[in-house]
Amino acid sequence: MKISYIWIILLLVLCISLQSTDSGIGNILDIRYWSCRLKKTYSCPDNDIKFYLYVPEDKAPIRKRIDVRNPLALKIAGFNPHRKSVLIIHGFNGTESKTPMTTLRNAYLFRGDHNVFTVDYQPIARFPCYLSALSNTRLVGQCAAQLYAYIMDLGGRAEKTMCVGHSLGAHICGMMSNHLTKKQHRIIGLDPARPLISRFATREFRLTTEDAHQVEVFHTNAGILGEVNRIGHVDFCINGGTNQPGCKGHKLKRARCSHFQSVCFFAATVRGTSLKASPCASDCPKRKNSWGLLPGRSIPMGYDTPFTARGSYCIKHIVDTDCPFN
Repeated sequence: MKISYIWIILLLVLCISLQSTDSGIGNILDIRYWSCRLKKTYSCPDNDIKFYLYVPEDKAPIRKRIDVRNPLALKIAGFNPHRKSVLIIHGFNGTESKTPMTTLRNAYLFRGDHNVFTVDYQPIARFPCYLSALSNTRLVGQCAAQLYAYIMDLGGRAEKTMCVGHSLGAHICGMMSNHLTKKQHRIIGLDPARPLISRFATREFRLTTEDAHQVEVFHTNAGILGEVNRIGHVDFCINGGTNQPGCKGHKLKRARCSHFQSVCFFAATVRGTSLKASPCASDCPKRKNSWGLLPGRSIPMGYDTPFTARGSYCIKHIVDTDCPFN
């Protein structure tokens, strides 16, 4: 008798609860712990979805709240229309103000040539409410598209703007396209979420190649918390795609660590680390010792990936430590 996929997800949530909370079983027996917020109306802006801007001129990262109803908010916050812009979107049980999203934010600020926008929807994506968070991504995508259009209206250029999303955030980057009249230039999907997405989500509510002129995907926990095989114009299967060598501990901890590792790998390339990947077969995760390497030139993975790159690429990149996450 096969176990329902939904029950597997609920069991996974329960296991994470026991592993990640100090109060253990007492916490998950508190009814308030399971009080999930499911959005039933779709109107933007929404108080549970906040936008912030960081600019490299500040000596330390200072977030400025952006109200898309105020045409002066961008100028006051230091937006420079001549710079590139990036929208960073976290995943389930995430927030823009904790690692590893701050690692990525700081990497862009280190470059000094980007307006760094972050989308925070933590109140409607908190643990352990995965099912409601999944449903709420529809609204987040709609409101994030409003932010994108606001930036374009006030001097931004699509060719100089990209969306970078981790886990559910990767799919939100894709869902923004449902509300835009012009296709996005580039989307980076960092280990796009798999649980329930691959089974139930339609094309309009998941990241696909139709959402931007270039969709680039990092696979670091494929088949468990992350999507499998090729879903972008160019996909990188890193260290076999499933468990990252720097991640230690029990299986669940390794899965979560590997899932977040995609953020740190990409952040390293934003800071200037050169990582080269070789053409390979499109299956990811790799279930054999052979990665199915194919003839062809290696390409940079991450920030410097050529805009015209297409296909699947494999890379072996061993780091000594895992990617810190809260």
